Amino acid sequence: MNTYERLSEAQGPARLWVASFVALVVATAGAAVAMPTRVWDRFLWHYFWGPVYADAKAASCAVMTDGGPQPLYQGCAAAVESGAIVAEPGYTIVSEVGYMLILVYMLVGVYLLLERLDIADDPNLYFAFVPFMLLGGALRVVEDGTDRAVDAGVAPLVEYPLSSLIISPVIYGTVFLLTLLTLLACLALQRRGVIDSYYRATAGVGVTLVVLTMAYLTMGAVTTDYSTLYPSVLVSTVAIASALSYGLYWLFENYAPEVNSGTGLIGLLVIWGHAIDGVANVLLADWLDALSVPLTYYPKHPANAFIISTTETLQPAGLTAAIGTSWPFLFVKLAVASVVVWLFNDEFLDESPRYALLLLIAVTAVGLGPGTRDMLRATFGI
Repeated sequence: MNTYERLSEAQGPARLWVASFVALVVATAGAAVAMPTRVWDRFLWHYFWGPVYADAKAASCAVMTDGGPQPLYQGCAAAVESGAIVAEPGYTIVSEVGYMLILVYMLVGVYLLLERLDIADDPNLYFAFVPFMLLGGALRVVEDGTDRAVDAGVAPLVEYPLSSLIISPVIYGTVFLLTLLTLLACLALQRRGVIDSYYRATAGVGVTLVVLTMAYLTMGAVTTDYSTLYPSVLVSTVAIASALSYGLYWLFENYAPEVNSGTGLIGLLVIWGHAIDGVANVLLADWLDALSVPLTYYPKHPANAFIISTTETLQPAGLTAAIGTSWPFLFVKLAVASVVVWLFNDEFLDESPRYALLLLIAVTAVGLGPGTRDMLRATFGI
C-alpha cells in the first residue's frame, strides 16, 4: 500500500473522531446550560475545574456560591458540613478516572493525526518528547512559585486566569499542544528542506524551553526570599532513581531478557520516569529532614495517600519512625512500570509501532511529569 492509499484510508476514522469530539463538546455544553447546578456546579466544576481554580488562588478550597466560585483560605470543613459545593486542590477518584478516559480518547485522536501525516513510527520520536515531559513538571513549579511570590508581595510571572494553563491537570493539555505545534512546525521545516531531522529539531526546542524554565527558577531562588535552592533534593532524586532504574534494567537484561526485548532503551526511560516520581514522593514525604530541607509536603493523589495511610495502619510504629510510610509507593511505581515495559513486546511493536510509541510516551509522561514537579518544587523550596 502506497502513501496516498494509507492517507486516504486514515481520513475516515480521523473524520469520525473529529465529529465525535465536536458532538461531545456540544452535548456537554448543552447539558451544562440546561442543568447548570447538576451538571456544571455539582459535577464539572466540583470535580474538574473547581480544584484548578482553588489551586490557582492558593486557597485551601473553593466554594460555589450564587455569585460564582469563591476561594476559601480557612473554614473548608464548615462549608462542607453546611452542604455547600466545595472543591479542594488535587485529585479525587472521580477526576482521576475522568482524566484517564480523556487521555485515552485524545491518544486515539493523536494516533489518527500522526497516521494521516505518515510520521511517528520511528522510536526516535520518543526521545524527542522526553524534554517536553520534563518541561511540564518545571512549568508546574513556576505556577507553584506564583503562590509564594504573592505571599511575599512580589508580582508573579503568571497570574490567574493565565496561571490555570500550567496547573495540573490542565498543564498536560498545555504541554501537549505545545509539543504538537512544535512537532508540526519542525516537520514542515524538514519537508521544505530547511532542517535535516524534525526529531532532533523537536528535541532541541524542548531542551531549550527546559533550560530557560530552569534558569528562571534558579534566578528566583538566588534573588528572592520566597524561593531557596536545595540542590540535595535534585541530586538525591536523580541519583537514586537512576540507580534503581538501571539496576532493574540490568537485571532484566541478564535474567529476563524478554522484558527488555521489545523496548530496549525506551524501556529504561519508562522505568526511570516512574522511578523519579516514586523517589521524589518518598523523599518529600519522609526524608526532607535528612536532606536539611525545612519544608513539609502532603500527597495530592488518592493512590499515594491510600498507600501511606495503609502503611501507617499495618507497619509497626518503630519501623515507621525509622523509614517512614511512603516507601511502598516507590515499589508500586517500579513494579507497574516494569510490567508495562514487559507488555510492549516485539510482536506488539511490530504490529502497531505508531500506537505503541504513543502509549509509551503517555506512560512515561504520567510518571516523569509529576515526578519532575515534586523534585523541582522541593529543590527550589517552593
